[in-house]
Order: sequence, then structure tokens, then C-alpha cells
Amino acid sequence: METTCYRHPTVVTGLRCSRCGLPICPDCSVDAAVGQRCPDCHRELGTTRAKHLRSISPADGATVTKTIIAIAVAVYVMARFVPASGQALVWLVQDNRLVAEGEWWRLFGAALLHASTLHLAFNMYALYLFGPAIERRYGPAPFLGLYLASAAAGGATAFWLGGPDDLLVGASGAIFGVFGVWLYLSSSRRHTPQGRAMYNQMLFLLALNAVVPFLVPRVSWQGHLGGLVAGVVLGWLYENVPGRHAPQRVMAAAAVALAAILSVW
Repeated sequence: METTCYRHPTVVTGLRCSRCGLPICPDCSVDAAVGQRCPDCHRELGTTRAKHLRSISPADGATVTKTIIAIAVAVYVMARFVPASGQALVWLVQDNRLVAEGEWWRLFGAALLHASTLHLAFNMYALYLFGPAIERRYGPAPFLGLYLASAAAGGATAFWLGGPDDLLVGASGAIFGVFGVWLYLSSSRRHTPQGRAMYNQMLFLLALNAVVPFLVPRVSWQGHLGGLVAGVVLGWLYENVPGRHAPQRVMAAAAVALAAILSVW
């Protein structure tokens, strides 16, 4: 059965309001920060929100995003200034030889570690810019599931396409998972001016990052690729699972993470 716009019953559409979920046609679509809204939701939000929009931090309401950033910074400070923590943190490094022996948790642990201040700053700033909108769209638990599943997928790809002696750290796989969701959402909304702009910006960002491994030594393009693919897949699943409720989305993320673990176990 075809879905039609709730305001224009004769117009078949695949778009839905990102706030209420009602089907809308391109003529009714109003661009939002992420996705699009129906005219009723747009009016309901009113002018008050628009008036104060500039004073809102990008990370407002994004508890999981801010917690991940805080933990990553804390772990980095411990690694740099608390020598006694080194022995414990080494258990988080993705050592491909140890992963091959069954230490699958390193696929997740590596996302907590960073090789330098610049490495940490780049990853956490990217998460600060792109993570909150995704977290607000899907909810805290699905966003955390997306982050962890993308980290695992990036680690698994780096395991299979990298060398057996590789030692890997960094949250890049998880960050590229967030990029992947943005890529999927913007790609599906290319017919709107804002969606097209978002899509072009994301393609430029990904193209820039594709060049980085050729300019900067020891950057794992494999981990980036795995995280990106996982993000695109989860973006599709999050938008299309029946009911689009948090438990189903968390289960989808868990399935991707489990597939990554089983592939290296």
C-alpha cells in the first residue's frame, strides 16, 4: 500500500516529518536542522525557539555525546599524567594479534584511547559537531549503540584489512559511524536545499578524510571505512525498522556490533 501526504492525499511520498512522523510531500516539507518537518510542527514550534536558537549550544540535551567526550578526555589525561594507569590502559589497545586470540573487547576499548592531543581534539570536536543532532533524533540509547557498533565495525575492518602486528587506538571508527548516519540522512533528502547542502558538505568532508591517510602516517583508513559503512547501514535501519522505536534501534546496533565481534572471534 502506498503512503500519501497527510495534507495532499493524492500525492504519493516517502518523506515523513522528523518530529511527528506523519507522511509529507516535498511541497509540505519544511527543512529542519536534521531532516524535515510538516507545516503543523513547524508552526507549533513557533518563533520563540527560532529567536533563541543562536544562544543554544550544539551539545544541548546530548548527554551521551558529552559523556563520551568527558570519558575520552579523562582517559587521555590519565594516560599522560598518571603512570600507574598505563598497565591498565594497555588492555584497551587494539593489538591485532591479541584480537586474533579472542580478546574481542579491544575493538571497543581502542575507541577510548588516543595517540596525541591533536588526535583527541580532532575526534572529540567532530563528535561535538555531528553527534548531538543524531542523539537528539534517535535518543540516548540508540546513539550509544550506534557509537559502539561503529567502533566495533571499524576495529573489525582494521583487523581484517590491516597487518597482524598493527596496534590501533582512537575513536575514528565510531566518529565515522556518525558521519555515515549524516551521509545517509542527507542523501535521502537531496531534493531539499538544506539536504543537498548537507550532502555536499559531507561528501567534501569524507573526500578530505580519504586523502589524510596518504599525508599523515599511521592513520587507519580501514577503521574509517568500517565505521562509515556501519553508520550508513545503521542510518538506514534506524529510519526503517518497524515502529522506529528505541528498543528496535538498540537491537539493530547490537546486531551490527555482534557481527563485528563474531567476524574476529
